Amino acid sequence: MRAAVLRAGRMVVRDDVPEPVPGPGQLLVQVRACGICGSDLHFARHGATLVELAASMRGGPTLGGRGIELSRDVFMGHEFCTEVLELGPGTDGPRPGTLVTSVPVLADATGVRDLAYSNDLPAGYSERMLLSAALAQPVPAGTSAERAALTEPMAVGLHAVNRAGVAAGQGAVVIGCGPVGIAVLAWLAVIGAEPVVAADFSPLRRDLARQMGAHQVVDPAATDVFDAFAAAGGGPSPVVFEAVGVEGVIDEILRSAPPRSRLAVVGVCMGRDRFTPFYGIAKELSVVFCFGYDLEEFAEALRAIADGRLDPGPMITGRVPLDQVAAAFDDLARPQGHCKILVTADRPAVPG
Repeated sequence: MRAAVLRAGRMVVRDDVPEPVPGPGQLLVQVRACGICGSDLHFARHGATLVELAASMRGGPTLGGRGIELSRDVFMGHEFCTEVLELGPGTDGPRPGTLVTSVPVLADATGVRDLAYSNDLPAGYSERMLLSAALAQPVPAGTSAERAALTEPMAVGLHAVNRAGVAAGQGAVVIGCGPVGIAVLAWLAVIGAEPVVAADFSPLRRDLARQMGAHQVVDPAATDVFDAFAAAGGGPSPVVFEAVGVEGVIDEILRSAPPRSRLAVVGVCMGRDRFTPFYGIAKELSVVFCFGYDLEEFAEALRAIADGRLDPGPMITGRVPLDQVAAAFDDLARPQGHCKILVTADRPAVPG
């Protein structure tokens, strides 16, 4: 079968990947849609750094780049919606033809294995892949595969809002309106946070921020986001989401944020960053770092998409087949052009 893999920092398409065979407790699925995540773009550019940092970290998650050999092809794609083709031996699970999504891990005899970055397990940028039946979430009727594929990034936004402890009626500032910032904005709208002010240099992303629930959107090159928050009637201590992941942004937020603000760091800076503790100490700022989501948050994101409380559709700014994944990675490096590109099925569901 075919799969797009990372090889020497570039995405290439292989047509010689062995067909996955489901074992007990597993599903063979056809990928219907898979979103290209910003973390995949980071991994393509900074994979060696991520692997090194994951190996040096104590007490951290066991997934997310550990054990990856960059000298070999790397399978990626963790924002997916799939169609069940076959159940493994003795497996109870969704029937063939059912649309399912899942957290991107696979349980087998060796334990829990990462589907986000793997040398051995085809994932969302493949025609077919394996999922754990126990983790597969059937997509409610009436929900498209494209929207269901965005369950994963929307769960990231929900987790960030939960970690930050935002309440209805509380003001928030979102800095960076890429996919993660947009997901945060969507959940802030769901819970009734207000006012919500967002900032991004890209006109496209500012427009998306408005569609996804921001009450006011500013170009930070022209308007200070905290001045805009105050002018919008925001309270004295907003919750601030850093969704940029660029060196220096955290320090600038600490310098500029109002006293006793809370900062939730969602953007992933791949380099070493520096900040000035005095800013945080003098203003008694709180900082929380956010990563991923839990199983209930993933399920809640799917429910919210299915029942219409959350519509990730405006985020989808492009669709490509597997053959064009490399070009899509290049396009996403220019934020003025896209927010979220989906890789969509372009071959029959069964091997020909």
